[in-house]
Amino acid sequence: MSQVIKIKKGLDIRLQGEAEKILETAPRSEVYALKPPDFHGLFPKMMVKEGEKVKAGTPLFFDKYNEKVLFTAPVSGIYKELVRGAKRRILEVNITPDAETDHLDFKIGSLGDMDRQEIVDKMLQSGLWPMVHQRPYSVIANPEDKPKAIFVSGFNTAPLAPDFDFIIKGQEDHFQKGLDALARLTDGDVHLSIDAENTRSNALQNAKGVKVHQFSGPHPAGNVGIQIHHIDPVDKGDIVWYVDFQDVIIIGRFFEKGIYDPSKIIALTGSEVLNPRYYRVITGAKISDITRDNIRQEKEVNKRFISGDVLTGDKVDPNGFLGFYDNQVTVIPEGDKPEFMGWLIPSPEKFSVSRTFFSFLMPWKKYRINTNIRSGERPFVITGIYEKVLPMEIMPMQLIKSIMINDIDMMEKLGIYEVAPEDFALCEFVCPSKIEMQTIIREGLDTMQREFS
Repeated sequence: MSQVIKIKKGLDIRLQGEAEKILETAPRSEVYALKPPDFHGLFPKMMVKEGEKVKAGTPLFFDKYNEKVLFTAPVSGIYKELVRGAKRRILEVNITPDAETDHLDFKIGSLGDMDRQEIVDKMLQSGLWPMVHQRPYSVIANPEDKPKAIFVSGFNTAPLAPDFDFIIKGQEDHFQKGLDALARLTDGDVHLSIDAENTRSNALQNAKGVKVHQFSGPHPAGNVGIQIHHIDPVDKGDIVWYVDFQDVIIIGRFFEKGIYDPSKIIALTGSEVLNPRYYRVITGAKISDITRDNIRQEKEVNKRFISGDVLTGDKVDPNGFLGFYDNQVTVIPEGDKPEFMGWLIPSPEKFSVSRTFFSFLMPWKKYRINTNIRSGERPFVITGIYEKVLPMEIMPMQLIKSIMINDIDMMEKLGIYEVAPEDFALCEFVCPSKIEMQTIIREGLDTMQREFS
């Protein structure tokens, strides 16, 4: 086993509502949705007409700027409608499902007999390719590229994140098959990172054909970007790919069965959930079917539903849909009510990074935190707090400022190619100036991609 990489910088946000290790199957939704906004930089072009019958794996739309990248139906049924937003932007492609899912057969032979191009072609045809991301730019990978390495994070340290040891049970063979497929896509290594202290799954600890790395430390130790930085950093001109843990399982299932089956296990978490637990769902399921009869009913407390975790997830309507890449749904109180005296009143019930409240004396305590940011945006304050939660050898404030003034040369020097918005989620959380850092990082990456792609 490899040497343990110890992450010292970071912050664990201890929230109420961790999922109990009980697995249920969520009710079949009346509608499933594939959401183009989940895929950054995508300009969708529809391939089906309303009322048309589709099978799981049928192409629904493609990327205008890369026609090979297809986005396919998660279930079989009738393509119901297109939901548009401002400027006619496509927000949802809705499908009314059949009682039982009928899959397209992609006629997969033996993975060992397939060359790299055949594997890429099958992943493109089936709609699996959007699961492969690249750095720099944190976008869907270009299938024409050859990465120097591929990375998979085998654990997640985000608040209330699902336990991958629990999720992988019964899916070990599909996970290994997925790793085998990814190994054929690069001449370099496939790197799998695991939690040195908590990973117990033999399928993770002894995965074959990959380099296994052990990490320990607080969040964001589980972020793949932090792992890339400590294993094989991205320099100018480099391309690395990375794939989400559960997407590796879906890829392996495809090469085992020859069907596109985007079912996954997600965690329903948060202080407003009565019985937090795990659910087996299909990507694009309705949030209301996952949370049904399992949310606290307090009229004086409004709820925020998040597809994803509290740091990087998207706010969704209770009747909205699970995001393509999300492995959890979180429900927390909405911070929409004024708080008398605010932070001036000391309280052990309030979480604080700077020891403003007495809660720092109780490191075991878990909190019911709402979304109130307590004040508004203001000029940067030089405190050094960002460096305390970002375990990368970059200067976060200087990088953010270089993006804000659109200084491309300085962005390069300060490490823009290594980062993604999620890496700055903790910086945004602790920011005394309330700057939306993830949005700024995304803007910087888009600027660099337009400049050099």
